[in-house]
Amino acid sequence: MRRRRVPSEAPAGRIARVLGRAVRLRCPRCGETELFSGWFTMPPACVLCGLSFERAQGYWVGAIYVNYAATVTIAITGYFLLWTRFGLSTTAQFAIWIPFLLVFPLWFFHESLKLWLTLNIYPNPEP
Repeated sequence: MRRRRVPSEAPAGRIARVLGRAVRLRCPRCGETELFSGWFTMPPACVLCGLSFERAQGYWVGAIYVNYAATVTIAITGYFLLWTRFGLSTTAQFAIWIPFLLVFPLWFFHESLKLWLTLNIYPNPEP
């Protein structure tokens, strides 16, 4: 029995397709189902294509690192920009950055999960 050969997709097209799905918070494989059913709830797999969102125990630790890196990068860069440009004291900076450090990671939660899943689904599309 001969296998039918499926034409391969250009890498740039595949990257654009996967990133487009990530921006819309859709399944990176099929693009049809939503990644989140609530603010902090995510189904274990896509109901249409069966892609397992959590590929192994502890899979989302990488998303926590992405969230942490984004939060720290923004806070440190912002701190030094406000210090050098406006000469704000450390006390004034704390008044700005402590609320940011409490709220931003919660808001960025979805973004970090989708970024982590997208970064992992591109080189390894199968669960």
